[in-house]
Amino acid sequence: MELSDTDLAHARRCIELAREALEDGDEPFGSVLVDSAGAVRFEDRNRVGGGDHTRHPEFEIARWAATHLSRPERERATVYTSGEHCPMCSAAHAWVGLGRIVFIASSAQLTEWRSGWGAPASPVAPLPVQSVAPGTPVEGPVPELHEAVRELHRRHVEVSNR
Repeated sequence: MELSDTDLAHARRCIELAREALEDGDEPFGSVLVDSAGAVRFEDRNRVGGGDHTRHPEFEIARWAATHLSRPERERATVYTSGEHCPMCSAAHAWVGLGRIVFIASSAQLTEWRSGWGAPASPVAPLPVQSVAPGTPVEGPVPELHEAVRELHRRHVEVSNR
């Protein structure tokens, strides 16, 4: 898998959004929706700290895209994200007909990291996107960026364990 400089720039923005989430006391995830012309159409970060655990940025992107983009625009769009979509977000992505996903760290990586730090397991199975949305084009993980994501999650677990 070879990502372009543009892909990597969007992926780095996801890390910035994940950092913002962490600094706001939330889980460190960030995502960006980019149209076929390369324009950022929507971006968000995790907002589950208030208790609504469906407030994942990938889910918010799916909701926004369903309202603001035509079906063909959604199909040609790319979602960049700091972590691979969970099953809920994978399903939302597929249901609204979004296109390609580029993720930095996989669900398997995140599960392994969190386990190694003694964090509790997720209440949802860490399924790969293509197990939930088999027709979705997926690229990831991004080895040159996953250490930054790992560090954000390590810091989150460290703060959560205090």
